[in-house]
Amino acid sequence: MLAGAGAGSRRVMESAIVAGRVTVDGKTASLGQRVGAGERILLDGRPVRIAEARGAAARVPRVLLYYKPAGEISTERDPQGRPTVFDRLPGVRGARWIQVGRLDFNTSGLLVFTTSGELANRLMHPSGEIEREYAVRVLGELSPEQIGVLCRGVALEDGPARFESIQPRGGKGANRWYQVVIKEGRNREVRRMFEALGLGVSRLIRTRFGPFSLPPSLHRGTWLELAPDAVQAATRSLG
Repeated sequence: MLAGAGAGSRRVMESAIVAGRVTVDGKTASLGQRVGAGERILLDGRPVRIAEARGAAARVPRVLLYYKPAGEISTERDPQGRPTVFDRLPGVRGARWIQVGRLDFNTSGLLVFTTSGELANRLMHPSGEIEREYAVRVLGELSPEQIGVLCRGVALEDGPARFESIQPRGGKGANRWYQVVIKEGRNREVRRMFEALGLGVSRLIRTRFGPFSLPPSLHRGTWLELAPDAVQAATRSLG
C-alpha cells in the first residue's frame, strides 16, 4: 500500500516498517499487517491515506525519462550544494518521484523516475536481471581476447562481473566507442570492469534501462514524461 501510494519502493518501505517509522492508529506497524479504510497511517509522522494509495494503484503510474548530464548528483539533496538530478524535475501532486537506479557524478544518460514504488522495485530488484545498456568511450581498441574476458567475467573487489554483450560503435583517432549491456547496477561497475583490464573510460552514457530507452530528441538536462499507453506497454513487457 505504501509503495502504491508513491511513498517509496517496496524494499525501502519494508525497511521503514522494520525501523519503526510507520504507525497505524498510533501503534508501530509490522511487516504484513493489513490495513483498512478509516485507519490512520503515518510514515515518519506524515499521514498516508488509504484512498490516495488505492487511487494511485488503480491509475497507470507516471514515468519520466531524464537525460542526466555529467556533474549532477543522483540524490535529492547534496550536503555540498552541488546540483542534483531532482532539481529540474516537475512537481507531482499527491505522490513523489522515485529514482530507478543511479548514475555516478561523471556519468550521463538515461535516468528513469516513476510515481510507482511497485514499478521501481520491479526494475531495480536483482532477481529481475533488468538489462542496462551503455555507450562507452575508451582510449584504444579492444582486442578479441579482451572482449572475451569482459563477456566471460572479470574479478572485482565486490565479486565477479560480466557484460551480456559488447558491440563496436566506431570512433575517431585513438578513441573507440562500444555499446555494452549488463544486468547489474553496482557502483561504477562498468568503469571498474574496463579498469580491471587497464583501460580508462573517458565517457559513459546510459542509453537504456530495461524497456525504457533514451529518446534521440532528448537533450541533456531535460526530461520527457511518457504517455500512459507507452507506460502500459513497458510494464506489460516486464510481466
